[in-house]
Formats: sequence, C-alpha cells, structure tokens
Amino acid sequence: MSPENSFVADGQALKYKNILIVRTDRIGDVVLTLPLVRVLRREYPLARISFLIRTYTKDVVEGQAGVDGIVLYDDGEAPKHFRTLLSELRRSKFDLALVAFPRFRVALLLWLSGVRTRVGSGYRWYSFLFNKRVYEHRKTAEKHEFEYNHSLIRSLGCRASSDDRPRITLSPESIRAADFERKRLHISDKEIVAILHPGSGGSARDWSGANFGLLARELSTLGWTIVVSGARGEETLVHQVVEGSGGIARPSVAILSLKELAAFIKAADLFVSNSTGPLHIAAAVETPVIGFYPPITACSPRRWGPVTDQKAVFVPERNRCELCHGAPCRGSVCMEQIKVQDVVNAAKRLVKKRKSKRPSKFSVAL
Repeated sequence: MSPENSFVADGQALKYKNILIVRTDRIGDVVLTLPLVRVLRREYPLARISFLIRTYTKDVVEGQAGVDGIVLYDDGEAPKHFRTLLSELRRSKFDLALVAFPRFRVALLLWLSGVRTRVGSGYRWYSFLFNKRVYEHRKTAEKHEFEYNHSLIRSLGCRASSDDRPRITLSPESIRAADFERKRLHISDKEIVAILHPGSGGSARDWSGANFGLLARELSTLGWTIVVSGARGEETLVHQVVEGSGGIARPSVAILSLKELAAFIKAADLFVSNSTGPLHIAAAVETPVIGFYPPITACSPRRWGPVTDQKAVFVPERNRCELCHGAPCRGSVCMEQIKVQDVVNAAKRLVKKRKSKRPSKFSVAL
C-alpha cells in the first residue's frame, strides 16, 4: 500500500473510505476549498467525499464533480443544536476530517463523533482535539488560502500542486437560468459584457459605489454592455452604480442562485469587484477578473487574490493615505487611490486577450 493512499496509525495502514471537508464560513472560502476534492478523489478514488458547510454556501458545493454528500452546519438561520449535529456526524461514520476553518465547536464535534483522523491547525488552544496537526499561521498571508488548504492534505502524504485550482461544475439547469437572465436584460451573444459587483458583504475595504458608477459609464463608451450585480440587501448600492452610469448599466440583484450566478458570469467577458465571494466564483469559471484589495496583510491578494492567470489586481499604497500614514487602514479612504482610468485600461487589456482566444460559451469543468 502506497503512503499516498494510507495513514499509518498503531502500526496499521488504514485507507480512508469516508472523508469530510469542513468549511463553515463564507462563499469565497468554500470556493477556494473545492480543489481538495480533486486531490482527494485522485488519491482515494473509491472514497465517499462530503462537505460540512453552512446552508447559504450549499449551492456552491452541491453538484460539484467528486462531491458525494453535504452535511449542513445550520438550519438556515442558526447553527444546529450541538446534539443534533453530533448525531448526524456519528451516523455518517467519517474516518477522515480536514478542517479548513477551525473552530472549537467543530473540533469538539469531530472528536466526540469518533472521526479517526482529524486534520487541523496546530496553533489553536483546542488543537489537542486534532490528531494530525498543521503548523501554519494563515493570518500572516505567506501563502494563498487555497495553498493553505493544500497543506492539510499534504500532511497525509497526498500530492497537491498549484495546478489543482478552484473549478465550478455548471449544471444544465443553472446554464438555462443564466441564459434566461441574459434574455431578460436584453443581452445578445454578440455583445461584450462586463459585470460590476460593487458589494463585498463586509468582507473587505471597498472601492466606492461612486467609482463603480464612473467605471460603468467609461466602459459603456467602448460599446460594452454593463451589468451591475448584487446580493439581497445590496439593492441601494447597485442602483447607486446604475445611476452613476447615467442609467446605462443594467441591474441584476438577488435574482440568481450562486450556481446560476456562476453560469451568468461564465458567459460574460469580464467581472469586476471588491474582494468577495463572487470574485472567486468568476475566477473558478475562467472569466477574466479585476479585483480591488485593501493594504491590509490579512486581506491581501497574496492570500485572497483570484486564482487565475486572467486577472488584474489593484492594491492602494498604505503609506500614501493621508489618514493612515502607514498605520492600519481606517475606513475605505485608501481605496480612493485606485483610479477609474487605470481600471478601464486593465479592462481593455483583459477583454482584448479574452477575445483573441475565447473558449466556448459554457464549458463544464469535470
């Protein structure tokens, strides 16, 4: 038995047959954890692979190639009762758990449920609940988040490389829904489409809605069709951008599910946003992206940047901010250093490159 397909404990070589990946935080985090499935499926082809996730990220994982099951951490509003979730985990009889988002409650649940091998951070006070520990501080942003995830499986002897990038499997249903939304917005297949996503759900410092509005106006002068997307609760911000565009941009707010949004982005020529989950979705469906990041180490593109070669990333210089003077950023003042014309120039370069070797409209990743 090869070391890549086993873990040696008490002198016994044990294969993993039932694997759980734990990622109970946000959309982008879950997208960046998807590559673990590809590596695990390659190393343990007969294993059952499941995710422990929150309800609102379920759509990202459900139907993905290589994923066999989902355990929901919450009931849609609040975390499930401890005993309820413990019972579910015990019934599932997982023999390996990879904890990409460590929390005491989850670590205790996995220990009590009898998961034989529990892989997690070695730097938490409750790390004794993991029996395979990885000693890396993610907050220092020395590597990308998806590479930190790879460290979890490398600790088992699994082979993972930078080529194991996030990819999202699109279903026929999600493609049809995206096509319907394009028709609702009167978008033809011949148009160059740029999607602007000004919200971030509070996950980062933001480039302002006013700047997104100016960007929409400038890109529309190139003859491009501009769509402004947003989640529920971001209606005001989206309409601010539409107004800033002179009413030219077309709003699409809280209409599509996450999987349908992925298909909608796939059919576009460019996606522009602050550092947020849909940016990682765009990179995972291989649409060129522009991302805006604050000058904060824990939020830097080195850790959270889009995982794609088709990108432009803007980060303001902290020491040029009149308020910060080299100190941690206060508010989003730093982000105003990013100039609209610089973004326009990057957008033109990316779309020109995209047009020169554009793939089929919808290619399903397997």
